[in-house]
Amino acid sequence: MLQKPNSHLLRRGRYSESGRAYLVTVVVYQRRPVFNDLHLGRLLVAELKQTHDSGLVDSLAWAIMPDHLHWLFELREATLSQVMRRVKSRSTLTINRARRTHGAFWQSGYHDRAVRAEEDLIKVARYIIANPLRAGLVDHVGDYSLWDAAWL
Repeated sequence: MLQKPNSHLLRRGRYSESGRAYLVTVVVYQRRPVFNDLHLGRLLVAELKQTHDSGLVDSLAWAIMPDHLHWLFELREATLSQVMRRVKSRSTLTINRARRTHGAFWQSGYHDRAVRAEEDLIKVARYIIANPLRAGLVDHVGDYSLWDAAWL
């Protein structure tokens, strides 16, 4: 028997705080490695940038892996749910249009962790941008195209 996904449990107890930094992970539906296609990854980058430029978040660091996204940002003028709904919805439309597909692009839900005040944001950012190294995708971070950090 197939187990039902537990993504609905990720929403339980979720709290958004303006000015708080969050580390969010979002996974592509069925973990398809669609971001091996650099063009599709750049479409997601454009959505992250647009969310930052609109003042909803202050984007601090991100890494787009072949089948998921890690994103560190500080909430500004929206709730965590509003930001994620917007990014997932807009990127789904844009990427599906580019792929000439339709339907679900992201898995439902997302994982988030509020970054505590005593944590060093730069350490969290380094953890994020080192993901391609740990995954064995590249030998040097600079060789990977789909990441950025505010401190660079």
